[in-house]
Amino acid sequence: MKFSDLNLPEQVMKGIEDAGFVDCTQIQAETLPIALSGKDVAGQAQTGTGKTAAFLVTLFTRLLSQEKKGEQRHPRALVLAPTRELVVQIEQDAQVLGKHCGLSIQAIYGGVDYMLQRNALREGADVVIGTPGRLIDYLKQKVYSLSQIEALVIDEADRMFDMGFIADLRFILRRLPPFDRRQNLMFSATLNQRVMELAYEFMNMPQKVQVTPEQMTAEKVQQVLYHVGRKEKFPLLLGLLRREGMDRTMIFINTKREAEFLYERLTANDLPCRMISGDVDQKKRLRILEQFKDGKLPILIATDVASRGLHIEGVSHVINYDLPQDAEDYVHRIGRTARAGAEGKAISFADEDGAFHLEAIHEYIKEKITVEWAEDDLFVHDYRRSKPKLKHHEAKIHGKNHQHPHARPGEATGAAEPAKKIRRRPRKKKTAGDAQPVESASN
Repeated sequence: MKFSDLNLPEQVMKGIEDAGFVDCTQIQAETLPIALSGKDVAGQAQTGTGKTAAFLVTLFTRLLSQEKKGEQRHPRALVLAPTRELVVQIEQDAQVLGKHCGLSIQAIYGGVDYMLQRNALREGADVVIGTPGRLIDYLKQKVYSLSQIEALVIDEADRMFDMGFIADLRFILRRLPPFDRRQNLMFSATLNQRVMELAYEFMNMPQKVQVTPEQMTAEKVQQVLYHVGRKEKFPLLLGLLRREGMDRTMIFINTKREAEFLYERLTANDLPCRMISGDVDQKKRLRILEQFKDGKLPILIATDVASRGLHIEGVSHVINYDLPQDAEDYVHRIGRTARAGAEGKAISFADEDGAFHLEAIHEYIKEKITVEWAEDDLFVHDYRRSKPKLKHHEAKIHGKNHQHPHARPGEATGAAEPAKKIRRRPRKKKTAGDAQPVESASN
């Protein structure tokens, strides 16, 4: 099915053309005809299959077909997502697809300027995309109202449960207009019992659409597994990075501590990389992701905060430095490569702890990962453990008193100014009359 077959508004079609979409993916082909007719949809599909475009096209078509009622500043559509990165990604896609629709779009999430977002929401937006926490914060302050919501989207619904957002989600949903006065769309990687209970409680007889291919992982991703000891993981990683010539690589780990260790070791060995985890400042996280997307950063180290919802083109390799404890996370991690029909490679390390998670992963993806045995020459043992310390004379050259070749004498480039000479008064010579009487011990 092509998008041109769907009889979409001209403004929406222009946005689809700007995005370069022509043919619908399977989830789009199955959900769009139902959703565009105004019915509720609960859709299941694996990551990277075009769920975002499916619900955005539906939202824009619905909003363009109806005139706005009530106060202009209150939102007409609400999109809920579990992570900040996913909110940013959806907002970017919405700006492209909705460019010609004349609708204002606002992303709301934590970690960035609080008052800036608050003022933007107060001024008004047609479509609000956000994480539950900050949306509730502004809602309690009566910055905006949910009374005029015409369409609701819940993205990554299963992740909402995993991250403990279900109470916040219910708080928001109970403040929306009745379910039969709005359209509801829910998308999830799995439509388990918990997710469907939520659907039946807050949706209007949703039509269930499942796109579950026989292969859980992307078609063109090559999966490789190395059994390796914990102490041998970094030497093997270094050898693979040098041999494979990885242009754009994502390395996934389970803990922030391991991420910091990996970052220090890679940078010490002249491999430029950055790391993102849940407690890294949001502006910094977005800046790092932008550098990675633009190709300015070849290696990105990440915890599972980055494994869902991010569409980064051209990721050549995904490395599971630590195997995930949750089998679903394995699929989401390696789903960062081989997206939209491209090819990619996923390399996993199974150490003494990770090996215990292999059985669950194999059972979930319904296949066994190909095992390769690393030859001795692939391990790099002569690596630097940390950045070399500067010698005394090098420290002077690179330090604050380093003088630029074109600087004037006495002008430092570092900040510290040359020490000024202190003039001392000449010492007055003492005479015999100046001598002070010395007190005896008896006094």
